[in-house]
Amino acid sequence: MKIIASFTLSLMMFSATAQLKPVQSGVYQWSNLPVKKSEGRESRKILEGTSTHLDYLEIHATTQYPGAKPSQMHANEDIEELILVKEGTLKVIYGDRESIMGPESVFLLMPQQIHSLSNAGKDNLTYFVVRFKAKNPVKLERGLEYGGTTAFNSDSLEFVTKADGSGGARAYFDRPSAMFERIEMHVTQLGSGSTSHKGHSHIETEIVLMISGESEMKIDGKKYYGNTGDLYFMESQLEHGILNISDLPCSYYAFKWK
Repeated sequence: MKIIASFTLSLMMFSATAQLKPVQSGVYQWSNLPVKKSEGRESRKILEGTSTHLDYLEIHATTQYPGAKPSQMHANEDIEELILVKEGTLKVIYGDRESIMGPESVFLLMPQQIHSLSNAGKDNLTYFVVRFKAKNPVKLERGLEYGGTTAFNSDSLEFVTKADGSGGARAYFDRPSAMFERIEMHVTQLGSGSTSHKGHSHIETEIVLMISGESEMKIDGKKYYGNTGDLYFMESQLEHGILNISDLPCSYYAFKWK
């Protein structure tokens, strides 16, 4: 009976995944996201689907109120995660380690890593969770070889300013993981009216998540607009380019994979 139940559950999960549609390139705006509230927290679902290199991609945002109960210790069997702190102070426990992380900090979580997230501050904690499963087989050994589960605190990473003072960048990582041959992430700041580079395309799928300011993103010839909390999704090989359209600096996370 247990074997039948396990087979049925696996079949249901496969069926649900098979029904997912490809994620559409464009902008997903924070102000349009439905809010689901529960005890001590609220959540916002941003997107869910497949992409060129992924059998599964899901992104949501969670807000934990001060004093909210920590999430239960748990692990993802075959899902890798990126957790990005939007505001507040995150305490993450993973294995026998823990990290306290402020805004713009990032947590790269390998599959099968036991962990728990909690609000360690006196204000609301909001973080984005990016969950993904590659089409290629998971390689835990590769993930461990290149650093495994890692916390990247923004205040410990150097921000490199451009020579002309028009902006700068902070590099988080550029390495293989359990899911990918390459996953790369950085934060970019653009001065008023500036762009990071001209329109371009690459094999990697890319996500740009706005931290602050106002921007215009051109994807495959179409213009989109985003500000704080908005997310741009660019499928593999689509030409794209971002522009700061305000009088103030804008900043954003950028991450891509293959």
